[in-house]
Amino acid sequence: MSEYYQFRFVLVMRKTRLQELIERFNTWPQARFYLEHNQVDAQDYLNEHDLYQRCLQEAERTLKALGRFQLLERRLLPNYQFGPTDIVVTIGQDGLVANTLKYLEGQPVIAINPDPDRWDGKLLPFEIGDLQSVVMRTTAGKSACKTITFAEAKTNDGQRMLAVNDLFVGPKTHTSARYLLSWDGRQETQSSSGIIISTGFGSTGWFQSILAGALGVSGSESHPLKDGFAWHEQRLQFTVREPFPSRSTGTSMVFGTITADMPLKLESQMPENGVIFSDGIETDYLAFNSGTLVTISLAATQGQLIV
Repeated sequence: MSEYYQFRFVLVMRKTRLQELIERFNTWPQARFYLEHNQVDAQDYLNEHDLYQRCLQEAERTLKALGRFQLLERRLLPNYQFGPTDIVVTIGQDGLVANTLKYLEGQPVIAINPDPDRWDGKLLPFEIGDLQSVVMRTTAGKSACKTITFAEAKTNDGQRMLAVNDLFVGPKTHTSARYLLSWDGRQETQSSSGIIISTGFGSTGWFQSILAGALGVSGSESHPLKDGFAWHEQRLQFTVREPFPSRSTGTSMVFGTITADMPLKLESQMPENGVIFSDGIETDYLAFNSGTLVTISLAATQGQLIV
């Protein structure tokens, strides 16, 4: 145990669908009645929950036997203080991996797929039976690792946000956003549904749905970024959603690459309801209202996913 004492193993988990339903309906019988009344198989919820709990228990036994241990629920991530020698283990779907990475400063993440028959797990290379051997390789510095480039939003009033998959800048509700966009030595006032800024890690997610819509409208079948781009690439890709042409707003700067030498700058022209959020978490946002200037660039922080 002393060999591993320099490390702390942080196990990040999330509530199951069953636990969330019990919170909503107070008891499992009431939750089950709701499911069965809507002709949903309640047993599937139970099976998923039981398997997840068994994975958690096995992971906890494995990690406690190796050294210092901390169990952390996903909602506590924003306020948790990770140490420089922490090794982080996630048990959940792909979204839990992305959500965890954004709160780290380069600590390695070991992602466990708790239910391979249920989840494809593109970001989940390991199963629970692999955990001990992967941890031992990681502590010995012998594990392969993929580097992930993050996006960063910084405002002129000192706010900062990182994104593992993507940033959204735009209206809080289904209205139009107005802003001044500056990029590549040019400027344009725009009105749109918002802007998506994607990393390589997120380039097969939200970015792909936007690209697919554009290809469908144009009648095209292919695009150089149809399969995304590499996680480690030192670039981001911005896309303006539903830009509206008018006498005062343009549509000539709706798609482009952000690099270290070419950041994206946006100045809000919205009196209220302007927001910036990352990785689909709308409740954790920065205000982006009139007078706010945000610079979108590559983050100095990078993620490290053990593979």
